[in-house]
Amino acid sequence: MLAAMPTAPVPPPAQTTAVSRDRGDACPGALRLHAANDGALARVRVPGGVLKIDQAVALGSAAHELGDGELHLTSRGNVQLRGLDGDSGGELADRLGEAGLLPSRRHERVRNIVASPLSGLDGRGYTDVRPWLRALDDLICGSETAAGLSGRFLFALDDGRGDVAGLDADVTVRAMPGGEAALRIGASGHLVLVSPQDAPAGALLAAEVFMQASRGRAWRVTEVREEAQTLTAEVIRRLPHGRAAAAPSWPMGEQPRPGVIAHPDGGTSLSLLAPLGRITAIQWAELTTAASSELRLTPWRGVVLPAVPADRLADLATAGLITEPTSPWLGVGACIGRSGCAKSQTDVRADAAASLRAGGGLPAYLSGCERRCGRPPGHHVDVVATETGGYRVSVRRDGHTGAATVIDDPSHLAAALAAARTDDTDD
Repeated sequence: MLAAMPTAPVPPPAQTTAVSRDRGDACPGALRLHAANDGALARVRVPGGVLKIDQAVALGSAAHELGDGELHLTSRGNVQLRGLDGDSGGELADRLGEAGLLPSRRHERVRNIVASPLSGLDGRGYTDVRPWLRALDDLICGSETAAGLSGRFLFALDDGRGDVAGLDADVTVRAMPGGEAALRIGASGHLVLVSPQDAPAGALLAAEVFMQASRGRAWRVTEVREEAQTLTAEVIRRLPHGRAAAAPSWPMGEQPRPGVIAHPDGGTSLSLLAPLGRITAIQWAELTTAASSELRLTPWRGVVLPAVPADRLADLATAGLITEPTSPWLGVGACIGRSGCAKSQTDVRADAAASLRAGGGLPAYLSGCERRCGRPPGHHVDVVATETGGYRVSVRRDGHTGAATVIDDPSHLAAALAAARTDDTDD
């Protein structure tokens, strides 16, 4: 593996930051709890979503003994514990540290890495990204500059299938045919081609260049998007053997479908989804019992159990987890809503459950207020609660939101949601 690159100052280009933050990043973590309406909230970063079984058991115990008993999956493959007592932070930190979930307390909020969850299992992709994942996490935890990243900064490691390459990460590394890796900063049309061995260090270097060029005044690369080409050029200047290339039209793959994942050698893994990302204590216990070696949390609020026999799927379905690709829950997400959040206009989760119809289509996300916490990137149906108790439903494509349908009565939401999810017109 290539050693960490030198971090000489980057000459900041003119008007580097499109957005200059005048306050600190308040993104919650495992050590910085957030005061929510239902108690304190902790967000535990799980790089690549990979949990050893003993780590998963420790998280389940913490949720049961310190919080509301449930584990809430995020759109970055992390875990939130809710309903915590405001004085439980010290005990939670001790538990997470003993489980190996806090390798660096200074870096715990910046270990945001998503990775292709089926990598190394189903024979797809060009490489197994797990070595990249371990190396990048180690490099992040060893970088003084990276400690200053915001809790919103995101790395993505894609094995070539295109599943996490479309998640609007700040730094994306994607395996390419022929053995090379392509590094992209933000949505730039320019790539840095590197050897697979150099990919983790290149990803960290890109983050450090961003931090130095923005002087820490921006949280995401999108806030300096007009200078992404300049940042890419600086990475190439510093990265031995890195070379520039024009970004191709990357085909985007799909998230793992619920059900049995076949291995080339005849083995199987299991893919499951949690309704609205919420996993009860009983469901978590079923998952940790069924797991053979580890759990992989996905950015789509799901779980992959590697190397588990297909006959275990029935028990997980009985526990209430989504195991069928035809489930009406597929593609439906929501924020915590009322009563978990004081800003939410209504109980969006109850309305989501009451509005489900089979058929699927575009993903749909229900938000209790205009902040839209947890809303996914890409094409989706944007459903926002209004102050009058209704909803505003619109389709978001290519960064643009189409005309909205206003629903005054939540009982009419199901029809509007079904129509929007099957809308294949350009807005």
